[in-house]
Amino acid sequence: MWGCTWLNGTGRGEEPPICQDLHLGLSVLSLLYLTMGVPVGLGYNALLVLVNLHSKSSMTMPDVYFVNMAIAGLVLSTLAPVHLLSPPNSRWALWSFSSEVHVTLLTLFNVSSLVTMYSTALLSLDYYIERALPRTYMASVYNTRHVCGFVWGGALLTSFSSLLIYICSHVSTRITECSKMQDTEAADAIMVFIGYAVPALAVLYALVLISRIRKEDTPLDQDWRLDPSVHRLLVATVYTQFGLWTPYYLTLLGHTVLISRGKPVDAYYMGIVHFAKDLSKFLAFSSSFVMPLLYRYMNKTFPSKLRRLIKKMHCGHRHCSPDQVGVQQVLT
Repeated sequence: MWGCTWLNGTGRGEEPPICQDLHLGLSVLSLLYLTMGVPVGLGYNALLVLVNLHSKSSMTMPDVYFVNMAIAGLVLSTLAPVHLLSPPNSRWALWSFSSEVHVTLLTLFNVSSLVTMYSTALLSLDYYIERALPRTYMASVYNTRHVCGFVWGGALLTSFSSLLIYICSHVSTRITECSKMQDTEAADAIMVFIGYAVPALAVLYALVLISRIRKEDTPLDQDWRLDPSVHRLLVATVYTQFGLWTPYYLTLLGHTVLISRGKPVDAYYMGIVHFAKDLSKFLAFSSSFVMPLLYRYMNKTFPSKLRRLIKKMHCGHRHCSPDQVGVQQVLT
């Protein structure tokens, strides 16, 4: 994956000494991620989904969004080795054995990124609704599940529009209808606007509203308050997700602007852009194991849910004594 022949500017594939150190460091980092990050991401994301689905009665609104982010994380953890194991000086090399494989896997990546960003944005907005209008059930688990269904459907539809542009860029020489859709930069521009700009504005708006309402006490809020740990988890989630995904979308935007100028781009600058995209995509993939760990250590109910699941697996078909903690959570 990692290559930096663009540092010498000769275009002859010779790597300067500084490139060897950079290549070694990034290769070690990739190896650590493949041997530790990918298994941890797959394991914890699967565990997060299983634990919450096993304890449906005690799920809360944030749990539903984190389950969706965990499913997207499973997809990203599966795609990460394919990208990181690709040879240097090639763009999605192992993904382009055929155009169908390339487009399919790229679409899965786009869908996962959209679900991740919009789940974070909607979590922020629903937290504000539940904080501002308690006991109205507008941000209930039932409604949140339906919202998440729309998120997945919207992600598929958005990726489908990008999918058409990518397909046309592959078959435009054979289909005249695709003559005006030969640039994949249009698909990248769609992803930057819908996949980053819109959820970023939604999160910013939600955080401003939350900061305002935390300074005020409403009559409905006098005797009902959210667990403070939920707010800490929300803030940590927003900063982590946007911190890991922002470099990817910024490099995507930079590449789109650079190409859309219509002027020949020097190979040196294009090499920098592709290297930045690879590095930022590595950060995006790392969110697949960072988020479940964050949820594991900041969510107070996860340990008790995990114990109930382990106890259930241990008992099997035998009758188990009821878990008083779980019963209390359901009653609450």
